Amino acid sequence: MKKTHLLGSWLLASLCALPMVSCSDDDDSNSNENGQTAEGNISTTGEDDYKYVGKATAGFLAEEWYPGGELGTTENTVAGCYEDETPAIEKADLLNAFKFGEMLFEHDFTEKSTSSFAGLGPASVRTSCIHCHPGYGHGKRVDSYKAAQRGNGYLLVVYHPADGANSDDGPYISEVTGMPQTQAVSPFLPPIEEDGIHLSWEKVTAMESGLPMQFPDGEKYELIYPELSIDIDAFNTDPKPSNLAFRLESTIGLYGTGLLDAIPEDSLKAEYQRQAANHMAAGRDVAQFLNPNFWDAEKNDWAGDPTLGKANGAWYKLADNQMKIKRFTYAMTRASLQDGAGANAMWNIPNVSRSDRPYLYTTTAWATAMSKNADVIAKIKADPTSPYYNDGTDEGISKAVAALLDPSTNQFDNPYHNFKPEMTDNNFWQFMVWHRGLAVPRARDLNDKTVQRGKEVFNQIGCASCHRAKWTTGDDAYWAPALVVNNNLSLPKYPHQTIYPYTDMLQHRLYMKNGIHGSWCRTTPLWGRGLSHINTGAEDRLHDCRARNEIEAIMWHGYSKKSDAYWCTERFFNLPKADRDAVVKFLRSI
Repeated sequence: MKKTHLLGSWLLASLCALPMVSCSDDDDSNSNENGQTAEGNISTTGEDDYKYVGKATAGFLAEEWYPGGELGTTENTVAGCYEDETPAIEKADLLNAFKFGEMLFEHDFTEKSTSSFAGLGPASVRTSCIHCHPGYGHGKRVDSYKAAQRGNGYLLVVYHPADGANSDDGPYISEVTGMPQTQAVSPFLPPIEEDGIHLSWEKVTAMESGLPMQFPDGEKYELIYPELSIDIDAFNTDPKPSNLAFRLESTIGLYGTGLLDAIPEDSLKAEYQRQAANHMAAGRDVAQFLNPNFWDAEKNDWAGDPTLGKANGAWYKLADNQMKIKRFTYAMTRASLQDGAGANAMWNIPNVSRSDRPYLYTTTAWATAMSKNADVIAKIKADPTSPYYNDGTDEGISKAVAALLDPSTNQFDNPYHNFKPEMTDNNFWQFMVWHRGLAVPRARDLNDKTVQRGKEVFNQIGCASCHRAKWTTGDDAYWAPALVVNNNLSLPKYPHQTIYPYTDMLQHRLYMKNGIHGSWCRTTPLWGRGLSHINTGAEDRLHDCRARNEIEAIMWHGYSKKSDAYWCTERFFNLPKADRDAVVKFLRSI
């Protein structure tokens, strides 16, 4: 059962007075006398939170206890809090829709099952959304790539390297989908065979920047990074790809994304302009620090032209042809939560079609390979009920397979087709209600002197220059697809909320070894991340889970002197241990 939201302080006090009820966040019996857990993470007790929640403390405003604002914060700070609905859900009487959307997120899709959960495949990345988002949070680090492993939030990135064999940059290959699939339903073979995927974790022996692998006071830290390769023979495509590079990207937490969707474009633009002005004042080349694909330093405005009527620069074309500014995903490829991120994933992860995406997420190269595969044709030939059966001849089956699996054909208007969209409009609306309705957990321990010192140091060394604490949402005139608008349906709204996500909603470059594809990465929100372990069972951070704790995440920011964050990482490196620990405790409290 979900906790209530923004409880009155009198109710909190009375609850905490009851026998056997604890208001602590995470009573970690493995903590030592210094407050460190067996994993080296500083625990937060929150024992006296109820006395201070909603009140200003040294260094914190009263509103900072509620990082999602009045309409977006849950009071819950224990296991399961990432799953909570926002107060806006209840205010809009959308709880039933939220619950059904949650069920769609958590259940496995199958090829043939109940009407609500059918439609898997014919190729897929995962069979459910929650496979990639354990506990609704960030994916966890794994030692081998197995799609069926719960909590493995990894997406494979397969691309042609632009500048040398190990370049982070270059276009995606066309032989497999942008989110490469390693699963398929019978009789098909997966586009990539998992047995041919090789993943290992290597230790950094020396920082490219020259920073030592131990702090000046002698405390050591360790950094690891992934080495990924895929055998060419593992690709069930025709043709097989060549000249390849590989990266991993992990899923991020889902909570609070509706609030990020509610930040006005004018506010995003003002942040770009603020950072551009700071770089210019310091005599730096703005294009080296703000992605020129998104920001035109010469014009001091968005890159691209919205009048072109197609995605370009910072502009994204929504399903109804509106042009909006990109803000979602690491690469900032989407402009609206309702036309990207989870809305996109419900289609391209389990490959479940719907009325606004009535086609399959596949490639021509995979369709061609399946249409030529003798074993595939033989299995279809033995099943006259198969939608690929056609006239039952090898040639007829081959033509049907090629036509139905190939995205370059209009799959739902070709003569071999007898498919129908698999997810109803109502179900998809419920899923959008759920996704936009996930709350941010309340902050903890803001009354703690160490946390207060941690915030002070976090700001002093410059972390907040990218991990901007505070935003204000606008009217939240959210964009919605036609299936919502035409049916007079609604989604939760978050107008005029003061929120604390700790992100500037911009991209930066860290130049890590085997870094992120595309080099530029949106600043990940930090809110709620301190509760990852009790929600997901893991605390891995950064885009590919290479950081196993906060210290490693921070030090990866200083791997190269070219990193946009090297200067503040160097400052963190030179802090006394008490201040480093304070920063970590602060990060675990917001």
